[in-house]
Amino acid sequence: MGRSRSDISPCLPLPGQCPSAGNCVLCRPFVKWAGGKSQLLEELLGRIPRGFVTYYEPFLGGGALLFALQPKKAVALDINAELINAYWVIKEDVEALIRSLRRHVYKKEYYYKIREADRRAEYKDWTPLERASRLIYLNKTCYNGLYRVNAKGFFNVPFGRYVNPTIVDAANLRACHAVLQQVDIRQGSFEQIEDEVTGDDFIYFDPPYVPISSTAYFTGYSSQGFDLKMHERLAALCRRLDKRSVRFMLSNSAAPLAKDLYRKFRIETVTAARALNSKGTRRGKIEEVIVRNY
Repeated sequence: MGRSRSDISPCLPLPGQCPSAGNCVLCRPFVKWAGGKSQLLEELLGRIPRGFVTYYEPFLGGGALLFALQPKKAVALDINAELINAYWVIKEDVEALIRSLRRHVYKKEYYYKIREADRRAEYKDWTPLERASRLIYLNKTCYNGLYRVNAKGFFNVPFGRYVNPTIVDAANLRACHAVLQQVDIRQGSFEQIEDEVTGDDFIYFDPPYVPISSTAYFTGYSSQGFDLKMHERLAALCRRLDKRSVRFMLSNSAAPLAKDLYRKFRIETVTAARALNSKGTRRGKIEEVIVRNY
C-alpha cells in the first residue's frame, strides 16, 4: 500500500505481450518441465490482473509465464534445489554456463556417467556451475525431456534418442539471463511467501496437479513429492490470502478434487496440450482449470 501508480507493473496490452512493451526480450524456458505452461500461455496472460507491484511464482518449474510476462519486479521459488541452482547460475554467470555446456557430448555412455554423478560422494563438491550444466545437459538429452528423481533424490530418467539435440541454446540462455536480473530467486516451499506478500502483489500458483486418474499422479520434481495434504495446505493458504485481498491465479487439473478445493473462487475450464508423458497415447488435449480470486 502507499505506492504510486507509476511503480506498479501494468497489465498486458494484449495477450502474449509483456508489460514493458519495447523493453522485452524474446525468451522461453531453458528446460522442459512436466506441467510446463508454454501451451497455456495465452489463457494465462489474458487473465493477468492490472496494477501489481511484485509478481510471485512459488512453483517456478520451467518459468514459462515468468519469461513471457517479464515483470519489473518478481520473486520466484521452487522446492527443487537443482533447478533453482540453474536459475541462479543463469542469472549470475551465463557465459561460463554456456562454455560448460559446450563441453558436453551426446553419447549414451557419457550421458549415464553424468547422470550417475549425484550417486557419488564427490558430487557434494561440484560447483553450482557444474551442477547447473549437468541439469541442463540431462534435460536436453534424457528420454522425453522429463525431469524426475527417485525417493533418494537421484535423477533416474533414461537416455533419450534424438537426431541432434540442442544442448547449448546460447541466445535463449542470454535472454533468460536478462529477464532474471529483475527476479529474486529462492529455493523453498510455496508457504514461505505468505508473510511478505501484500494486496499490491500478484501470485501465480502452478503446483503439481491433482491426479486425473489412478495412473496419472506424477510428483517426481523432488524427492518430497506433493500429496493430498500438500494440496489442502495450498488451498488453505489461498483462502488466507483472499482474506487479505492478495490476488492470486492458480492452475490445476480439472479433477473433481481440485474443483472442490477451490470451490469458493472463480474456476474456469480450459484446454491444454499434454506434452510430457512416457506413453504417446496419453499425450494430447486435456482439460485444466484456472482459479482466480479476482
